[in-house]
Amino acid sequence: MFRICKDSPAYYLTSVAKDRLPVFRKDNIKEIVCKAIAEARTSAGFLLFAYVVMPDHLHTIVGSELKPSKVLQYINGIISRRLIQFLKDEGHQRSLQKLRHEDMRRNYRYSLWDHHPNAKLLPNEDIFLQKLRYVHLNPVRAGLVEKAEDYRFSSARIWSRRPLEDEPLLVDIDQIKWYSRR
Repeated sequence: MFRICKDSPAYYLTSVAKDRLPVFRKDNIKEIVCKAIAEARTSAGFLLFAYVVMPDHLHTIVGSELKPSKVLQYINGIISRRLIQFLKDEGHQRSLQKLRHEDMRRNYRYSLWDHHPNAKLLPNEDIFLQKLRYVHLNPVRAGLVEKAEDYRFSSARIWSRRPLEDEPLLVDIDQIKWYSRR
């Protein structure tokens, strides 16, 4: 069980697509992102408490003994590999061209992410719940849906105890041991 406190904080992580490109706007791409996050969770052994995949960025709330930079490395690395491979396999040359990044040592390579990731410490339950609401309301604020639970690529339904049968990504809320009864 995971207790959210200053000795074992949760982390709020944000990853932004290069140049804020709307790389994740299509549902099939968001599905790839969700599968990649699940793969990263298994590989790195972190707990995933919440997430949202927006058109040009994603937010996650995680619990881990790893440093947040290491968790981001797993999440962003696996998403990048899966998504760039998908774009290559499907012949999306225009999208790949936008992600191209010149590197003198390796000729050209692709870069999916803005390399200024954001990690915030969530040292108590109140701050955790504030960030949880922020994550879940992101699609509402962006005008994508009217209610947070209507956005498919978010953990809002799971937190509302109304998950879909085919949730794109499950979260580990049952692994949180609350100090105050919720």
